[in-house]
Amino acid sequence: MDLKNKKILVTGGNGFLGKELTSIFKTENITNFVAPSSKDYDLRLIENAFKIMKDFQPDLVVNIAARLGGIGDNRAYPASYFYDNLMLGINMIEACRIYGAEKLILIGTVCSYPKNSPVPFKEEDLWNGYPEETNGPYGVSKRSVTTYAQAVKKQYGLHTVNLLFTNLYGAGDDFRDATSHVIPAIIKKIVKAKEDGDSSISAWGDGSPTRDFLHVKDASNAVINSLKYCETDEPINVGSGTEVNIKYLIEKIVSILDFKGDIIWDTTKPNGQPRRVLDITKAKTNFQFSPKIPFDKGLEETIHWYLSNRNEIDAMQPKFSDLSPFDHLSK
Repeated sequence: MDLKNKKILVTGGNGFLGKELTSIFKTENITNFVAPSSKDYDLRLIENAFKIMKDFQPDLVVNIAARLGGIGDNRAYPASYFYDNLMLGINMIEACRIYGAEKLILIGTVCSYPKNSPVPFKEEDLWNGYPEETNGPYGVSKRSVTTYAQAVKKQYGLHTVNLLFTNLYGAGDDFRDATSHVIPAIIKKIVKAKEDGDSSISAWGDGSPTRDFLHVKDASNAVINSLKYCETDEPINVGSGTEVNIKYLIEKIVSILDFKGDIIWDTTKPNGQPRRVLDITKAKTNFQFSPKIPFDKGLEETIHWYLSNRNEIDAMQPKFSDLSPFDHLSK
């Protein structure tokens, strides 16, 4: 499919992944796209999902809009994570069906996998149990959206693509105290500890869990390839295919930032899911996906980006106590 001849709507286009995706669109001279703000279209309301489709009449839709956050925020607002992500997904599926979109890309999550899935995670195991408890409602909501998308495809013929993304990172990541994931949270904590002259930092859990980290540029290219080539509505993993230990991650950030203090593991805090790494065979087969950015290189770039933009980032990010349950949808 030649994307230059299609009108593309990106929801959540002003968030982390959305900004990178639209930047790559521009680089590739794909200019016929729109990325409106959630301030103008709160897609948790079905009338706004209909309105966004009526206003822009896109051929293709990439639904990135989501409520996102780390373990702490998921534990604080489980009902909000379930409701917001369920409605954002189902409403856009309905709107795309009614307004005749040619193709809808849905962004799912590794958090939908059962807690003790065999490693590497294969798509066939997605339904074999409840997700890890700390983000279970979020994971189930995304899994439910996939189920509805497949039902709509079967009954009405809407062409949907269901991508299961692993943990993303890179320049432009969310460094807010309340909603950041592990990489920006640890970077920020170590930078502050170094400046304050602290002799140690505290890290959640025991360091044993593993994660599959995918650079946001690779994630964006996966979306573009799925728009061009993917024909199946079956869930497809999108990750690096590489398992990174949390202990290694933190020690690597400590090394890059030259922090001389100790790491104190707080085992009263949850580890989260024990192991995560995705089998990305189907992504390679269905839309020629192959991650390009090595983790260590991407991590260094992310750290340098934060250091270069820190003052602006810290000034614009609200603290946890300033956030209402609905304030951090992907803009």
